[in-house]
Amino acid sequence: MVKKILGALAVIFMILIAVVATRPAAFQIERSVQIAAPAGVVFALVNDFREWPKWSPWENRDPAMSREYTGADSGDGAKYHWTGNDDVGEGSMTIVQSRPSERIDIEIEFIKPFAATHAVSFSFEPIPTGTKVTWAMQGENDFMGKAFDLIVDMDAAIGGDFESGLRDMKSRAERSAQASS
Repeated sequence: MVKKILGALAVIFMILIAVVATRPAAFQIERSVQIAAPAGVVFALVNDFREWPKWSPWENRDPAMSREYTGADSGDGAKYHWTGNDDVGEGSMTIVQSRPSERIDIEIEFIKPFAATHAVSFSFEPIPTGTKVTWAMQGENDFMGKAFDLIVDMDAAIGGDFESGLRDMKSRAERSAQASS
């Protein structure tokens, strides 16, 4: 009886490994918002990592989080490193390309709780009512990432954080635009 149970568990385990192994590694998460503010106002909130605490959904999850800013003050070469509790982990971001009021490309490296490196982008598209901002992240999941994705819908989880951050960005940018008009 024990042999049958162990055999069945081994078969289930092998099926689970096969399912995880055949899942796609590439992923993309993307959310957009329309903001009633000029692209330059919104762009400034993203292009300088020191502005992120005003809108980023992760900044308030650990009041004791340590932050280090190095490299350029903003734009190409600006770097940000954080270390925090289990909710925020540890990682760093580097702006690899910044095109004023158009696009910002960032390399994000997660160190804890899971090591991973992904590409993040923000695009700023002029629209009649202001600016359409699109926040995207793309990358490749390793085996553990693909297994985790079976349990947690990463698009919903991270996408929800993107939506929250974009709402806060919208609020901040629109207040700033109104104050300067």
